[in-house]
Amino acid sequence: MAVEPLSFRAFQRSCPAGYGYGGELRGLREREFPRLRGVTYLDHAGSALFPESLLKAFTDDLRNNVYGNPHSQNISSKLTYDTIEHVRFRILQHFHTTSEDYTVIFTSGCTAALKLVAEAFPWVPGGTEQPSSRFCYLTDSHTSVVGMRVIAASMNVLSVPVKPKDKLLLEKDWLPAEEQNCTTPHLFSYPAQSNFSGTKYPLSWIRDIKSGKLCPIKIPGKWFVLLDAASYVSSSPLDLGVHQADFIPISFYKIFGFPTGLGALLVNNRIAPLLRKTYFGGGTAAAYLAGENFYFPKKSIAERFEDGTVSFLDIIALKHGFDVLEKLTGGMEKIRQHTFALAHYTYTVLSSLKYANGAPVVRIYNDTDFSNPDVQGPIINFNVLDEKGEVIGFSQVEKMASLYNIHVRTGCFCNTGACQMHLGISDEDIQKNLQAGHVCGDDIDLIDGRPTGSVRISFGYMSSFEDAQTFLKFITATKFSNTDTEILFQSSATQLTTEPVPDDHSNSTNTMSPRTHITDREHRNNPSGTERTVGWQPLESESESIRAAVSESAVPKCKRGGKPITVTNIYLYPIKSCSAFEVTEWPVGNQGLLYDRNWMVVNQNGVCITQKQEPKLCLIYPLIDLKQKIMVIQAEGMDSISISLEENIGKEAVIFESKVCSHRVKTYDCGERTAGWFSAFLGHPCRLIRQSPDRKNDTQHKNTKGLTSATSISLSLVNEAQYLLINAASILQLKEHVAPRLKEPLEVEELIRRFRANIVISAPESFEEEEWAEISIGALQFQVMGPCTRCQVICIDQQSGERNKEFLQSLSAARGKKTNFGIYLMNQPLCSSFPDVLSVGSEVLPVLKENTEIQRPTFREEKCSG
Repeated sequence: MAVEPLSFRAFQRSCPAGYGYGGELRGLREREFPRLRGVTYLDHAGSALFPESLLKAFTDDLRNNVYGNPHSQNISSKLTYDTIEHVRFRILQHFHTTSEDYTVIFTSGCTAALKLVAEAFPWVPGGTEQPSSRFCYLTDSHTSVVGMRVIAASMNVLSVPVKPKDKLLLEKDWLPAEEQNCTTPHLFSYPAQSNFSGTKYPLSWIRDIKSGKLCPIKIPGKWFVLLDAASYVSSSPLDLGVHQADFIPISFYKIFGFPTGLGALLVNNRIAPLLRKTYFGGGTAAAYLAGENFYFPKKSIAERFEDGTVSFLDIIALKHGFDVLEKLTGGMEKIRQHTFALAHYTYTVLSSLKYANGAPVVRIYNDTDFSNPDVQGPIINFNVLDEKGEVIGFSQVEKMASLYNIHVRTGCFCNTGACQMHLGISDEDIQKNLQAGHVCGDDIDLIDGRPTGSVRISFGYMSSFEDAQTFLKFITATKFSNTDTEILFQSSATQLTTEPVPDDHSNSTNTMSPRTHITDREHRNNPSGTERTVGWQPLESESESIRAAVSESAVPKCKRGGKPITVTNIYLYPIKSCSAFEVTEWPVGNQGLLYDRNWMVVNQNGVCITQKQEPKLCLIYPLIDLKQKIMVIQAEGMDSISISLEENIGKEAVIFESKVCSHRVKTYDCGERTAGWFSAFLGHPCRLIRQSPDRKNDTQHKNTKGLTSATSISLSLVNEAQYLLINAASILQLKEHVAPRLKEPLEVEELIRRFRANIVISAPESFEEEEWAEISIGALQFQVMGPCTRCQVICIDQQSGERNKEFLQSLSAARGKKTNFGIYLMNQPLCSSFPDVLSVGSEVLPVLKENTEIQRPTFREEKCSG
């Protein structure tokens, strides 16, 4: 009988020896990483994760010792200095070398170490009698390596990119005898391990290039080698006693996960005296004159280049990092074997996945067959394909992975050269993509159907078989395809399990049920029995005249017949990510619906909490009473509390500056009583804050582009725009697609609430709203800012807080790999003497985009509205 390919038995049969540290892995995970329960962390190439015992050892050290500034001479300072020197020794010991051969210079990270090399290398500029220097770098290099060429250029030094597959490393038999004694220094940089694909480049290049056996380009001189080891040393041993590169930059968080913001440059002592310093800071000078150009550096290479006081407490943490890592795993060689076993197995399964028509499920970007840990690290880079061979955008894959609490990384990973090489992106494509609005780090994953980046998973020393299994089940269970085609395991044609990974790892509490006394919609949205209509309205004659003026100025570019488009529902969300408050008529301010997202819940660090982290927020019901000027807050099992709507900030209130989707807002705290209420309900410390009425410093949001300059644009605590509009016809068509996949009936109202819109309309055609440029509703005018791209929040039942991954997966499949649903609107308020009002039943008049016709689009084509 065939072995189920995702079983542990299959893993044991296929993986190389060395997995699990002799059976200690499960205990290590439970003891050192309890925070990983239910989490599949696959971004170890981005950052390692620190173990509990590292923090304990470090904090115990700080509690038991007094560490002073190492530049002083008192007892505590001497203790710090001696400890730092011990850590330098420990670092060199880890890399199998000594202080006789290498010096450790502490920096703020690998990037700072690279910058130091570029600034201090003894370049010979062009234009002199001596042949000039060259800076050569492998194109499969991190951005921070490529950036060194700017400093080289400022010194009139040419930079030469070397492509890995061009085999430009040539034997040095071409050099004429008269040029063999040239001493012009050149620098060649390459990564020990590609952070893009995990390819390991030969460490033998170090010796061969320095000896003259190999040469990056045909030019006389003496070559020095910079080995970018940041990615490599996180999972592999590096022996500098054998592979004596001249410069080795590293970042310690890649190894231990803590501390961050600390790295080092290991410098071969044979070149150290040649390095040049152009700046001196505190601690680097043996002597200098303040009034004269006289400076004499300290003798120690490390002290000469460590400007200012080093991050001494973080350096002290490194000792505990090395000790704990050795104790937990037995050393880097065992880490290499463990992580490679996981990568080998995952690659084997991934590369074998096929659709029923034989098409591959993924396209893996690799230079090896994952059979040898000497040439391949624990990194797998790929794009998911549909059954037609078309790429599924990496942003879409990342959002789907988040439904399973799987943490991956996407994009080009600060390695444009490797991205271009593997994805076939030309130099012209990069520039065109930039003109199209794509920049590094954004979520524009496809342009003209071609990928701008990919998906990367990477394993670390605490990764487990269950991590690999969860990821592979996610790939096989997720409906990336437009059809329900099955995914097969090619080697045995055994069908893979397709049931979703159990959601017991979710941080949410899904046992809550709605309050029985607030299930009645009228009561829930209508505290104190007050009417939901606004008590003040414009005179009918004045209102009608303005509505007529609006209708005249907003004539659609297509002539409509039949039933008009009207507003069917209006929702506001006073507290960001909490339950909706439905109204039939509501005043409109310069930020959108009055009181919409004026408050938000933050954690103890002041960071906004949304339903992505805390689904229970949807079980909190804020109710606005305009007559009493209060907001009543209710939740199951809690006494209700009320907050005044008056923006009356006392002297004791502290104004904070917060960020919501990258734009800054000023907020103030709503007090201890409210904080206690939210903390009690959510089960962890949190507070309620409100946007400050002082909005003089409100920044222009990116989506305001195109609005008239005379319009005053202001945002509340929304993500993208003032309003989100959805079409009931679009909801119905989506329901037809989703309902067959669910086991229980799906109510339209439940589906509407999942999409957390402000305005729901009834248009004749589904998704025709995506063809609109502007709309008017009654006396109000709006500009369409673009589609709303959905995230995992739509998977949360807004009545129970329960998750169902099927919603986002179905939306993606239904709309052809994208998750657009609804449109963003920005208000263009009319100048009038009375407040604007948005009402259910108002007619909606759309203005089409230029050169478009309203037509029923097929399901194809994300930022959720909190």
